Amino acid sequence: MIKVLLFAHLREKAGIEELTVNDQNGINVKELKELLMNKYDLPQLHQIMTAVNEEFVTDEEIVKDGDVVAFIPPVSGG
Repeated sequence: MIKVLLFAHLREKAGIEELTVNDQNGINVKELKELLMNKYDLPQLHQIMTAVNEEFVTDEEIVKDGDVVAFIPPVSGG
C-alpha cells in the first residue's frame, strides 16, 4: 500500500486529503501521477512537486509498498 497526501487545491479538487493506492508496488512517480490524474481528474499533477518519505524526488523515482508520497503545489506568499 502506498499512502498519498494531497495539499492545497489538489485536496479541494479530489475532495480528500489522503488516499491509499494498492497493488502498485514498483511504479515510478510519473506512473503514479498518471494513475491519480485519471482516477481523480487532477490534470495539474504534471506541474506538482513530489516528495517520497519527506524527500523531494523526480518523476523517475520508484515508489514502493509502505512509501508516503506527497504532492505539493507551488505556494506563493509575502
